[in-house]
Amino acid sequence: MHDTLSLLNNREFPPINREEVKTVQINLGYRCNQACFHCHVNASPDRKEQMSIDTIRQVIQFIDKVKPAVVDLTGGAPELNPHFRELVSEIRDRGIAVIDRCNLTILFEHGQEDLHKFLAQHQVIVTASLPCYTEDNVNSQRGDGVFKKSINGLRLLNEVGYGHSNPDLQLHLVYNPLGAFLPPPQETLEIEYKEYLAKTYGVQFDVLLTITNMPIKRFGSTLVSRGEFENYMQLLKDNYSEENLNSVMCKTLISIDWEGYLFDCDFNQMLGLPFGNLRRKTHIRDLNTNQIEGKSIAVRDHCFGCTAGRGSSCSGALQ
Repeated sequence: MHDTLSLLNNREFPPINREEVKTVQINLGYRCNQACFHCHVNASPDRKEQMSIDTIRQVIQFIDKVKPAVVDLTGGAPELNPHFRELVSEIRDRGIAVIDRCNLTILFEHGQEDLHKFLAQHQVIVTASLPCYTEDNVNSQRGDGVFKKSINGLRLLNEVGYGHSNPDLQLHLVYNPLGAFLPPPQETLEIEYKEYLAKTYGVQFDVLLTITNMPIKRFGSTLVSRGEFENYMQLLKDNYSEENLNSVMCKTLISIDWEGYLFDCDFNQMLGLPFGNLRRKTHIRDLNTNQIEGKSIAVRDHCFGCTAGRGSSCSGALQ
């Protein structure tokens, strides 16, 4: 405890090491049909980066070696990668769970009209962004008309069986704060979401995940422009909980970018911090998978975002 507190007083995040890999998170590209202000990827319709079929084949070989319990597909909008469905099918054929980080509005893009049926057919876990349950707040963060499309997307998913407590068709919603503050308690907010969305729009979902905004990329730039960056970083540090250090996602997760390079997490990927504190980036084809466990994890001040308050991960709060 004393060593940890000393590190925090020196504004350094405590050192942590990797454990057995349970989740492989794959960023299929930064192209998206939205451009949300809180996006730590800086995704937008103008981005061109997309994972190639050759890299996807290398990713599949990597998955066969690591044998994770879960493969988490993200972006941008991962569904816009032309090889998205092929990758999902390959992973599901191996009996591995797949998470699709879906922004809901993608269900109405050209060529995606049957996406909800494809996801249900392959029993993909849909983790969908809905940063608030009121229209004005969502549109202010994600763009005009996004909330209405998101509600219609949830209805499509409900129609094919998602959101009805079926363990094979799990629908998770993701909340993130609209500004420079920490998320409220996940359990309490989930009840509010479920009651409001069911009563007002007749839609259902299974689980709410609360995620802290990371002070990097687009959201970090917004904080700087508003003069809020230093105060937000101090908020994260002041609310550091050592208990969260035991269950941060990077201990059991590996992140792969659209080119096939490895990172300790999606946030480190966006900051270009090489996997395991190495001096240069490591590609999946060059990693000895027997040497993953025990490797140190690259940490910086943004890591306080995962340990502040009740904690934050791609699977929601840690406490």
